[in-house]
Formats: sequence, structure tokens, C-alpha cells
Amino acid sequence: MNHTKMAFSISLFFLVSIFPFQCSSSLSSLNKGSSLSVEKHLEDIIVPQNDLFSAGFFQVGGNAYSFAIWFNEPHPHNPTTVVWMANRGQPVNGKRSKVSLLQTGNIVVLDAGRYNIWSSNTASNKSTELYLKDDGNLVLRELHGTILWQSFDFPTDTLLPGQPLTRHTQLVSSRSQSNHSSGFYKLFFDDDNILLLVYDGPDVSSIYWPSPWLVSWEAGRFRYNSSRVAVLNSLGKFTSSDNYTFSTNDHSMVMQRRLTLDSDGNVRVYSRNQASKWQISWQFIFDTCTVHGICGGNSTCSYDPKRGSRCSCLPGYKVRNSNDWSYGCEPMFNLNCNSNEATFLEVPGVEFFGYDNNYVPTTTYMNCLNLCLQDCSCKGFQYRYGGGQSSSCFTKIQLLNGRHSPTYEGAIYLRLPKSNNYSMEQSVSAYDHVRSVLLPKDYVGKRPSRFVRFFLWLATAVGALEMLSLSLIWVLLIRTRQKSSADPQGYNLAAVGIRKYSYPELKKATKGFSQEIGKGASGVVYKGILSDQRHAAIKRLNEATQGEGEFLVEVSIIGRLNHMNLIEMWGYCAEGKHRLLVCEYMENGSLAENLSSNTLDWSKRYNIALGTARGLAYLHEECLEWILHCDIKPQNILLDSNYHPKIADFGLSKLLNRNIIKKSNFSMIRGTRGYMAPEWVFNLPITSKVDVYSYGIVLLELVTGKSPTVDIETVVGEEAYNGRLVTWVREKKSGQSWVDQIVDPRIGQNYEASKIEILVKVALDCVEEDRDVRPTMRQVVEMLQCQESDAQ
Repeated sequence: MNHTKMAFSISLFFLVSIFPFQCSSSLSSLNKGSSLSVEKHLEDIIVPQNDLFSAGFFQVGGNAYSFAIWFNEPHPHNPTTVVWMANRGQPVNGKRSKVSLLQTGNIVVLDAGRYNIWSSNTASNKSTELYLKDDGNLVLRELHGTILWQSFDFPTDTLLPGQPLTRHTQLVSSRSQSNHSSGFYKLFFDDDNILLLVYDGPDVSSIYWPSPWLVSWEAGRFRYNSSRVAVLNSLGKFTSSDNYTFSTNDHSMVMQRRLTLDSDGNVRVYSRNQASKWQISWQFIFDTCTVHGICGGNSTCSYDPKRGSRCSCLPGYKVRNSNDWSYGCEPMFNLNCNSNEATFLEVPGVEFFGYDNNYVPTTTYMNCLNLCLQDCSCKGFQYRYGGGQSSSCFTKIQLLNGRHSPTYEGAIYLRLPKSNNYSMEQSVSAYDHVRSVLLPKDYVGKRPSRFVRFFLWLATAVGALEMLSLSLIWVLLIRTRQKSSADPQGYNLAAVGIRKYSYPELKKATKGFSQEIGKGASGVVYKGILSDQRHAAIKRLNEATQGEGEFLVEVSIIGRLNHMNLIEMWGYCAEGKHRLLVCEYMENGSLAENLSSNTLDWSKRYNIALGTARGLAYLHEECLEWILHCDIKPQNILLDSNYHPKIADFGLSKLLNRNIIKKSNFSMIRGTRGYMAPEWVFNLPITSKVDVYSYGIVLLELVTGKSPTVDIETVVGEEAYNGRLVTWVREKKSGQSWVDQIVDPRIGQNYEASKIEILVKVALDCVEEDRDVRPTMRQVVEMLQCQESDAQ
């Protein structure tokens, strides 16, 4: 008897946990003359046959309700996810309000029983019903089948699978996560048939996606179409008539999905299976600081991988509303038109998009400054000097859409009164308004009533033992399917902007892996053009011996790394034995290619040395995981269009715990002959000092132009000396005028001897055989920066 009761209780536990039940008073439809009462909003709801959605009054405030559609949550403590709302900007009172289907065939929402707040504006003299379909579409139809109105034609901030966005519809964000009224961001098709994201704030309006400085074909869009339709299907594939398409990280899996324009101006696709919370499986924008208006005026947005986007007031300004950064900052000074009373404060690495009163290319800093002084409305100017004839000047009448970018070489120069001593240290920052997209959203749900729970116990009394067996089998099947098909790292990868590509996609992008641009021990690199028209470097790793799970864990860690001197990873492929990495393409190739082609003057070489040191210091000391490169050489240092260095192949070298240093962590010797530290040969513990050694060799190669992998022959009188690069440089350093003897003759005479000396000193320190004597990469950066400061 006790065993029977126990089995009966377990059966009920599984049934309550697995199946979402609705209150017994819920409706399948609403007919003419019927209403839903706000005072019975927990019971007066319309539910489809699959019990996935509900339609009724949803509480949006203390005594405020809106007629809405939401997902029924599989667990009682999960938050409620609203997908559509009728009166989002004008909620009704919690007393005597109702939604009614009138005899005229019109749906109305009445506030306190008297005021018409919202209407479907429909009419019919036939029998009609309002019902909720399994896909979440609320439909008003005549009984003969004619559809008079449907919620899919009037989206708010969310599209459900199969719900089209057309030329007649748009998505409008909520004001905040807790305020469902209309916000400042809109997604719609413009008159050129291009899908756009627009910031439509209280004072200004601007397009921020796709990048407004790109014409449609540069952004990979096709404007010559007449359909203007975009839709997300149930398998996670999004297609738009302007050629913007993507597949979510978990595409091809059957699960609940929604596409939402969030309150921070980004569009995200959320997915979940029956048992989990909502997870981000794709987002339109990965650099959230490019969203306009997110930090308001007179402020800047910067991205922190750990905490997300951050808003900061400019020096001389204070925050208007610390609870909502979209209000921006206000000045703490009064500025008049007298140019003699104004000064300018440089804020490096910050750029403001738009609101330029003047644009002058190829001009000097002083000309740009005077141009701003002559204009009373000028709040500052943005200036960038790239050397030679490359410069640009923008005078600003408003300081909006500010963004701190580590790759931006210019600065904003703020116009401030001379009487106040403002500085960069006075800027105010907070994380209040802009949230990090690395974390999934959470929501709140309703607990079933006692009556519902009693009904469940009563309804399942018969056949308890049989249902227990079926339930156990069902749970095991579902869990087995989830373990075999789910991509547990995929959500994390999508949240940091790492896309999962299919092998056929990358094969097509590389034209069958035909254009080889590099080759290393771990694989071959090909040039490719992605579906969004970005040029990419696609590395095809050697046939995988590493499991997919381990590969995805490491890729997710690499994807979180963010440094201007590291190659940016855009995506990956893990299908069967195929392992591929998709990275940004570097226009000027590798350092090795440039050293052999004589394209690097002395200034570029020194900047390459400093930038490479900064990238390695970040890998060794600043990121959460301890990443050793193990193969630093000129072939793995790539140069962008401005000859700024970026370290490549830093990803899958070795991820280690900082507190565990064991040679056994490495299954084989890594590196390239000539650049390898002695630890590899003498079976000593492998630490970050192996990268320091390799970096020292690269420095010597930058200075001398000679490779350590070949014999060096230098003629002194009639004698010839052959030896390793390090030995040769040490020998020369002990003599007179040694700098002139070792410097790469391709540099010519245009170099600074003092900088040559510091580079050689640092390099020889780095290549000491005793690893404990070598400096850390952070110390190397400090030594090179100190020399740079002294030179200035």
C-alpha cells in the first residue's frame, strides 16, 4: 500500500513538473457580446489548443493593465514574456475595465467600463469569434473563415516565428525592461526597401544600423525589390527581402523562439526548450556602443567584456538622471561666444557620429581649432591626423552618439571655459542604464492556484502507476535528445558576437578553399567573402583530434578577448571532423611579408614592436584565462591598413590555469625553429616566458632585418662571421658604432639611435637563457612606453 502511494505521488510530481496547465475557467475563444474582465485577469484568458500562449489583461504597474499576449511559462517561477500589447502606452484601471467583442464585430478595450482606450476598428454583421492560434497569433474572424483582424499585422516589439515584418509594419522597443510603453528604437523597411534600425529620440532621430556611412551594397543589402518582407522561421532562419539573412546559433532545432527589439536598441533572437530559460541565440549588433542614443548627449559609451556597455559623462559635464542614461549629461559651466575665454581639452580615442557643422579634409589641427572658435554653437571638434595628407576635421554643434573605440586614432577636443580646470579624471561613469548582453534575460511567472493543483491530483488518480512509467520514459528521451543535440557553448558564443557557420557556407565563401593566404603548423588560412560581404581570413585547422565540446569551450573564451592588438574572431565551424575559425582580414598581410618587401620605415617598426608587446601583455596578464601563444614570429603578427600590429593564432595555443605550471600540460613541443625558448629543449616548465623569448627574437629581426632561421654573414674587412642572430647582435654591441652596423640597411639613415638601443636592450633581456631573468611582457610595455614618452 505504501509503495502504491509513493508511486502515485511521484507520478503526480512528474506530471505537474512536465505539463503546463491552464486554469479551468480559461477560454478557447471570445464570441460576440462576451468580455474579459480585468478583475478576473488571472482566470479570464484566451488559450490556444497547445497551451503555449495566453491572451488577456497583463499587469504592467501597481493598478495598471494592458491587453496582451504572452508565453505560458513551463515553470511557475519563470518571468512572463510578453509578445504583443494593444494599449502599451495607455494602460487601464484595475477596476471595471474590460476587453469586449461587441455585437458590431469590433474589439474594444474599455478603461473603468467607460473610456474606449483601444479598438480593432472592425465591423461585421455575421457571427464572429476572437481566438488565439497555436503560433501566438490572436485572430478575429467570421465563422465562415474571413479574417477581420489579427495581431500578427500589428506587432509591438516582438516577432514570432512565421510573423512577417512588412512595408506596413514596424517594431518599436519598450522604454525599459520594466516599462512596456513605446521606447526610442524602431525596426522597419525604409523607402529604399532596406531594413533599418533607427533611434527616434525626443530631440533627434538617426539611423544606426546598418552603418549609416555605408551605401546599401557596401552593407551587403539589395534595395531593388518590391516585397519588403522579413521573417524568422521556426528553425531559427531569418530572411529579409533586402538580402539580410542569418541563422541562429541553434538553428535547425525545434524550440520556442522570438525576435525582440530590446529597450537598448538591439534586436535579439531568443530561444528556449521546454525546460530552460530564454537564451540569446543571435543579435543584430555585437558592438552595442554603436547604438545611437544609448548614453544620451555629452557622454560616451565604452564596452567592457566583463560588465557590458558603460556610459560616462565627458569632463565638465554631469549626469542628468542616474537611473536612465538615455537622458545623457549636462554642462557644469557657462560658455559665451568670446573666443579668448575658451580652451580645448583633448579626449583621445573618442569619436562622435553626426551633427557636424563643418567637415574639412586635409587640414591642420590649428585650422580646425580656429574654425570651432569662430562658431558660437561649436561645442568641440573631432580631429584625426594620419600622417602626410591624411587628416580630417569635424566641428560639432551637438555631442551625440559618443563612443570610445580603441582603434580610433583621433580625438574629440571639448570646448571649455578657461576659468575651470577640467580634466579626464573628472568624468563620471555608471553601468546603470546599459546592460551586458552576455547574460540571458530572466522573467517572472504566476503560480497555479490551489484549485488547479487539486484538480491535477484528482484528474491523475486513475492509472498513476502507468503514467509514472510513461513519464519516466518521456523524461529520459527528452534529456537524451537534449544532450545529443544541444550546443551548450553556442549561447555563450552568440552572446559575445561569435557566429556558428556551416561548412558549406565557408566552402562557398572561400570559393572551395582556393585562395590560400597563409599556412602554419595548425592549419591553412584562406581569404573569403562572407554572406554579409565582409572580407575574412578563414583558417582551416588540421583534421580534428580535439572533441567538439572542448573546441567550443576554447572558442567561447577566445571570443571574449577584446584588444586592439589581437585579431578579432567572428565565427567558427565545428561539423564532424571539420574545425574552422573565421577572423578579420588584415589588408597588409604579415610582418614577415613586409620585412621582406621593404615597406616598413623606422616609425612603423617601433609601433609594431610596442603594439605586439601590448597584445602579449593582455594575453598573459589581463584576460581571465592564461593564454600562452607558443609561436610568436613575424608570420603570426599581421598588419592592418594603417600598419597596426595584431597577433594571430593566439587562440588555440594553450589555455592554462595561472596557478598550475606543468610541462605535462603540453602534448608536444610548440613553436618555430629560431624563435623557440630553451625550455622546450631542456624539458623545463613552460610559462609565459616562452612567449617573451620569442618576442625578443622578433625585436632583433625588426631592428636588423635578418631572420634567425638562416645563417648570418657579416663581412668585417676580409673576415666573415657566421652565427645565430642573438650571438651576432651581442658581438656587435660590444664594439664601437654598433647601432649603424646592425640596423637594417633598408631603413636607411632615417632612424633614432636611442630607440634602436632600447629595443636591442629589451630584446637581449628577453632572450636570456634563464627564464627567471627575462622581463614580463608588462615590463616590456612599460620600458618601450617610457622611451616613447621621453622622445615626445
